[in-house]
Amino acid sequence: MTVKTSPKIPAPKRKKMSDGKIIAALAAALVLLFLFSLCIGRYEIPLRQLPEIIMAWILGAPAGDAAETVVFYVRIPRILAAVMIGAALAVSGAAYQGLFRNPMVSPDILGASAGAGFGAALAILLSLGAWGIQTGAFLFSLAAVAITYLTAMAVSRKNDAVLTLVLVGIVISSLFSSLVSITKYAADTDDKLPAITFWLMGSLSSINAGDLKVMIIPLAAGAALIFLLRWKLNIISFGDEEARNMGVDVKKIRPLIIAAASLLTATAVSAGGMIGWVGLIIPHVARFLVGPNYKILLPVSFLCGSLFLLAIDNIARTAFTVEIPLGILTSLIGAPFFVYLMFRGRKSWV
Repeated sequence: MTVKTSPKIPAPKRKKMSDGKIIAALAAALVLLFLFSLCIGRYEIPLRQLPEIIMAWILGAPAGDAAETVVFYVRIPRILAAVMIGAALAVSGAAYQGLFRNPMVSPDILGASAGAGFGAALAILLSLGAWGIQTGAFLFSLAAVAITYLTAMAVSRKNDAVLTLVLVGIVISSLFSSLVSITKYAADTDDKLPAITFWLMGSLSSINAGDLKVMIIPLAAGAALIFLLRWKLNIISFGDEEARNMGVDVKKIRPLIIAAASLLTATAVSAGGMIGWVGLIIPHVARFLVGPNYKILLPVSFLCGSLFLLAIDNIARTAFTVEIPLGILTSLIGAPFFVYLMFRGRKSWV
């Protein structure tokens, strides 16, 4: 006599959170972290006091209160700068990784960060002031990318334009890094050399409302162009030949994406210094959450980049009595993640 057993019912698969819910969760987390960042610091502000401070500022009450001064003239500009710079580096990193079809690409692949470092170091050496430092970093960052692109296009063959861009970018980055070393060697060891070294490690301690006004236009322009071309990025990430077969003019789209991503990188680096790893690791986090579709990948990268750098900046200004440069903290997190990517060794990442 055989005993019939009931068939096993497979356990229901856990539904993946929808893309909309992920974006909503990240946006809510960013708002909460924003409020938390307003409260913490050497001058602590209770959360319950924030509405009073904000209402007093809206109604035009006298700005004699120390808490109001700290919130509106110190912390809000710095927090907004962290959000903007983190988003810019993450979006440009995601765009570069799709454009070059390489998960190890970061926003400084074409020499933007090295060029900005030389521009800032030269401005500090010449005592040009804060405005001169930002302008020099911005202009030399764009100049380095332009030199890389024009050189690569002059020497590249039909089928290896991407590889040539990467190789020339490495050369140009090395060149500008050497120029930075020369500038540091010529700098005064008591005054200008420490200033150059500190700037190169990245910091938001000197950000003010005026810097935000200067940043907003190039950041908005670069991000808008990349978001408009996100459909093209989806196609280009499969390769130039496939993109051409699907009607995408790669020769026209590639320089537009490079220009937009370089504008984001140059603006971010000129304002906050050389903050590494954000543009490398954040697109991978976003890709893990929502996949490789740039329709949703770019907004998630935007939010993740903002959250990451704002959290890092909070640690930098509150963990110790002396502020830690952002580049040190991002490297401590980014380097182990990079090793993890190397060991993971996926051949297909899209």
